[in-house]
Amino acid sequence: MLNITTFLDANSKRLDKNVLYNPTTGAKYNSGELLSIVSEIGRQLKDIEIEKGDRVLIYLNNSEEYLLSLFAIWRIGAIAIPTNRVMTKAELEYIISDSQAKLMITDNDAPSIDIKTYIPENISQYKNSEVLPAENTDWDDLCQLQYTSGTTGQPKGAMLTHGNYFTAIHNECDVLTLKQDDVFLGIYPMAHVGLSWAIAALRSAACYILIERFNLDEYLELCENEKVTVLTGMPPVIHSLTTINAQKQLKTVREIISGGGPLHKKIWKDFHQTYRIPIINAYGLSETIVIGTGTVIRPEDYREADRFESVGHPVCFSEVKIVDEHDSDKILSKYEQGEIALRGPAVAKGYWGNEEKTKSAFLDDGWFLTGDVGYLDDDNRLFITDRKKDMIVMSGWKIYPTEVEEVLIKYPEVKEIAIFSINDCHRGEIPVAAVVWQKEADDEGLIRYARENLSRYKVPRKIFALDELPRVNGWKLLRRELRKMFKE
Repeated sequence: MLNITTFLDANSKRLDKNVLYNPTTGAKYNSGELLSIVSEIGRQLKDIEIEKGDRVLIYLNNSEEYLLSLFAIWRIGAIAIPTNRVMTKAELEYIISDSQAKLMITDNDAPSIDIKTYIPENISQYKNSEVLPAENTDWDDLCQLQYTSGTTGQPKGAMLTHGNYFTAIHNECDVLTLKQDDVFLGIYPMAHVGLSWAIAALRSAACYILIERFNLDEYLELCENEKVTVLTGMPPVIHSLTTINAQKQLKTVREIISGGGPLHKKIWKDFHQTYRIPIINAYGLSETIVIGTGTVIRPEDYREADRFESVGHPVCFSEVKIVDEHDSDKILSKYEQGEIALRGPAVAKGYWGNEEKTKSAFLDDGWFLTGDVGYLDDDNRLFITDRKKDMIVMSGWKIYPTEVEEVLIKYPEVKEIAIFSINDCHRGEIPVAAVVWQKEADDEGLIRYARENLSRYKVPRKIFALDELPRVNGWKLLRRELRKMFKE
């Protein structure tokens, strides 16, 4: 038997300390209280006929309700589908239909959707509830569908198991050398697999401080007042810290996590020279639960990592290789650029209900083709140089151009449209649009339409008018040419 939530049982028996703190509400919980609340939510889910293997979608803001509902779903052997609160009704309906979800855990502000709902309210009253035994689940039993869009615009549900999460939590505890006296400040959305860092903190019985909505001033204030030792970040946050003097606020921080997108080497080096705090620069994907199977730069690497470019060596149980982009059987030599392939026990089982995409990415011998391009150096350190796909990564958010184009091409004044990225020092890169207009340009109208029909982070930040889009022989769009034309 392996049920991920049983670490709560173990911690509740040996420790009596706060392990979860929400500064927005002031709520604090120890491991025993978390176990009781998870048990009661799980019991209520069973009472409304949620069973092992049922898919349950979560649509909440960052909160303890989100986190503990996720644990409750795992506790009873059901399958969680985390979704982000910025998703539109249409995006939610697609995921519900594709997964055949039986229930949506949400609140009173959710859009009206044809699915049974459950609202977790006043959960602190469950702190002394009777413990619900964990469902008997195995290593390969699914616990989560992590939806990640593809270049076709159709989201795919990566099938994650209890064994995948066991590996991810082990590796993250190991990489961060987490201890029960650590204080961990988390900023990642709970719909993102980056939440696994926070789960690792809870596993080690560190205190996890939950930020509902990121604000730099509050972030720094909490660092100082709560004596944070392990800090989560991403490239825009780390960039912001290089523009101010926050030595006083960060004096207790021993490491900061970066991920979700490339960290420009200048920003990385500036941060290191200013604060001397090691950046845990990690590489992984939704399909590998961040570094469950992936690579990472650790504090000990800083003796030689002067280039501030690598995403490091494989973590425990992980393998990495570089293969030819057109022939995955051909392994490339050191410094040759090709597609990054990962193998290890945290690689997902495949994509839910999508045999074709599963076969193309998850190979029979266990290797997962990431779609990212990079190379290995003589020391087997991984460097990421490009993306095989046209995916845009802005502040950790993944944006797929075709998905956005399929929505915006419906705007009446648009004749043709191409979404691509331009570099942004703060966010890494931002989505922009090249538009061939039917007649007159209507930038404001298109942006308004985008905001009504897309999640906020997918809305183009700039619009460039063109007479025609660059194409190969009149048909294949050259996004690379667009990036060159509008390089900033």
